[in-house]
Amino acid sequence: MQNVLDSRPHARAAASLTTHTVSRLAEIAPGVFSLSVPRTASFLPGQCVALTISPETPARYYSIASGAGESELSVLFDHVPGGALTPKLCRLRPGDTVLVSAPFGEFTDRAGEPAVWIATGTGIAPFLSMARSFSTHGKTLIHGARSADRFYFAAELSRLLGPRYIRCASRGRDHGAEIYAGRLTAYLREAAECAPEERYYLCGSAGMVVDVRDILIDRGVAYRNIVSEIYF
Repeated sequence: MQNVLDSRPHARAAASLTTHTVSRLAEIAPGVFSLSVPRTASFLPGQCVALTISPETPARYYSIASGAGESELSVLFDHVPGGALTPKLCRLRPGDTVLVSAPFGEFTDRAGEPAVWIATGTGIAPFLSMARSFSTHGKTLIHGARSADRFYFAAELSRLLGPRYIRCASRGRDHGAEIYAGRLTAYLREAAECAPEERYYLCGSAGMVVDVRDILIDRGVAYRNIVSEIYF
């Protein structure tokens, strides 16, 4: 996923792109990549960067996946065949250069405050950054994907969150007791406990965010307690 949609200062971020050297590019699942460059600025977990390969190619916006204390800044992206940017990103090698903005954005959470994180696909990136950056005490992560092989960094997230890392696979039924067999939205309607006073952070496709927001509101969560980051 790419192109975070929000009310953030996109034009200002895109105007401040600087050159960074690619340190790693890994295909973490078929068509899904993690791109890393050396970190040159501090950031808050949950923020994003604008990224492109040249001034002629419009920048896209990607949530940071790495922890705030790591030496690299990493993002996740889906290869979009025929896209303007991601096919070129897929061909990068260590030593190649990309243009990256300073981190920005307000999709941030803090340690010590109860919250529920809800993600689909590469919308896991900001929550991965949060889990890598501070204590996950009081945090619950609900991750939706099509199949069990699409829960990126599941082993690490399971270690960091324990039983509060909940996976929902919409396809297939023989995943074992540790994975809910059904859509994330079905889990929220049927199985999840819902604490109206907690904050809910949603990151993923527009359809998921709208559907989950409606479910939460129906279950008594105040609109002000729902924070969203939409990808397309």
